[in-house]
Amino acid sequence: MALKGNLRDFTLTQLLNLVNLARKTGCLTISGSDGAANLFFNEGKLVQSSLDSRPEGLGETLLRSGKLTEEQYRALSGQPGANTDKGLGLLAVNRRYITQEEIMRQVRGNILEIIYLLFTWEDGSFRFEPTIAPPDGAITVSMSLEGIIMEGSRRIQEWERLQDEIPDLDAFVRFTDHPDAKMRNINLTVEEWKVISFINPRNNIRRIAKYNAMNEFQIRKIIYGLLSAGLVEIITPQPSMVAVSPRQSTTEQTRTDSRQVTAQPPKRGLILRLIDRVRGL
Repeated sequence: MALKGNLRDFTLTQLLNLVNLARKTGCLTISGSDGAANLFFNEGKLVQSSLDSRPEGLGETLLRSGKLTEEQYRALSGQPGANTDKGLGLLAVNRRYITQEEIMRQVRGNILEIIYLLFTWEDGSFRFEPTIAPPDGAITVSMSLEGIIMEGSRRIQEWERLQDEIPDLDAFVRFTDHPDAKMRNINLTVEEWKVISFINPRNNIRRIAKYNAMNEFQIRKIIYGLLSAGLVEIITPQPSMVAVSPRQSTTEQTRTDSRQVTAQPPKRGLILRLIDRVRGL
């Protein structure tokens, strides 16, 4: 008989503790407003995970993380057997594009990224099925739940703090006029550079997150880091600066408003100026 319920009554931490103590084998499915996730266990160990809003396979994640080049990815994708993670991973290792250790490290990182995201879900239904195994062709690992539970609990506290610091994702960010002195030795991550490249008067925090395929936890964490470093500041949404003529039709006004709020990627020159500005501090 399947175990089912709601996260408001039984938290993810309690569910993982139950799986760990009872050495459960099966699949825990969690469904919420952000999608549905599957966590697979074998005798109380986490072995695989998936999230329907992140349907990337191993090849796409290796490409995104820079472990594979575009040319290598295309060469692997056209080979027989590359339609599964195991098959693609074996081809990549045989061609010496990547080592088996690097693949396993990537798989572990993908699994943990999903389960840590689930710790921030405040509502949703869950169902544990002891008869469901990971999909054929998936690469599995074996990870103890004790450390995952501890890190997840820490992230819950961090998530609550980030919500307090940045409560409104419809707010805008802009570069400060006088960055702190500590900005002179700043080192930004790739994700922070991506966020910075989309900071402009038309993009609020929510739009920046959408352009970079980031969830609320990720974008809040990056914006908070930039705030703490003194590089940016948060400003409240401002009324439209476009004056509407009394004779302007409703359709025209709608088009004007649409143009006003549509998020547009910044031009390349703007990105380069932003990079030069930060590097020159």
